[in-house]
Amino acid sequence: MYPELNLFGLKIDMYTLFLCVGILAALLTFRIFSDYKKMYWKLQNFSIIVAVFSIVGGYGSAVLFQAFYNFLDDTSKGFQINSGTGATFYGGLIGGAGLFLALYFGLGRLFFKNREHINGFFDIANIAAAAIAAAHGFGRIGCFMAGCCYGKPTDAWYGVYFSSYGIKAVPVQLFEAIFLFALFGFFWYRIVKRKSCNLPLYMMLYGIWRFVIEFFRSDDRGATIVKFLSPSQLIAILMVVGAVGLFFGECYIEKKMTHKTLEAESTSNELESVLNNDGAEAEKKDEKNED
Repeated sequence: MYPELNLFGLKIDMYTLFLCVGILAALLTFRIFSDYKKMYWKLQNFSIIVAVFSIVGGYGSAVLFQAFYNFLDDTSKGFQINSGTGATFYGGLIGGAGLFLALYFGLGRLFFKNREHINGFFDIANIAAAAIAAAHGFGRIGCFMAGCCYGKPTDAWYGVYFSSYGIKAVPVQLFEAIFLFALFGFFWYRIVKRKSCNLPLYMMLYGIWRFVIEFFRSDDRGATIVKFLSPSQLIAILMVVGAVGLFFGECYIEKKMTHKTLEAESTSNELESVLNNDGAEAEKKDEKNED
């Protein structure tokens, strides 16, 4: 736990620092992998610009979600947004993803007349899984530095003393950061091997992880209509269900696109064969005329 860095008299908030590092890591990850996959440069730049706006909107959504959780936990205080409101990852992910999709497909119709943004969407989604994992991993280190999102009290060797609360607790933030960086490496491998369905895999694996790790958290988890589930656990279940639907949807669309590509190649080959035959017949006629 190290909330501030004093650098030559300048106090730097460590949570904000690692949040910025995470955003830069995500954008750099996208640029590296999109270059590796030789993605159309215009689609690359368009996606990065949309992602930047989505990150800003996603942070606002993260604060709104947390404010709503706080309101549900204690309605007597009313709905408040102030410096102590906080932010929640799921809120940022949901809001940011929704804004990205709206801008990507909405503005994409204006910038791409040949539907390049639609044809390249799943390539972007595959890279996004690695980018999100990288950003979230650094974000969790920021949580550890700030002392938020801490685990249950423990006397075990891996416990960390949180001075703000006067307890030694499970450093769930660090465990989650390790998990997320491992996910990043996993998706790196899959992208290099040109595997698909990374985004639904991310949603499923992280959803399961988050559901389990919530049992080891000791900070206020909020309340839901399902009394024995925290808001994060309820969203984790929905995330896994959505991942299954997205997985089958992506498989279906990719299969359909592959079928169309094969049909186009078959038509092209047939046309080429007809032209070759016509050319051969024309040559024979010319030879007869010469004779």
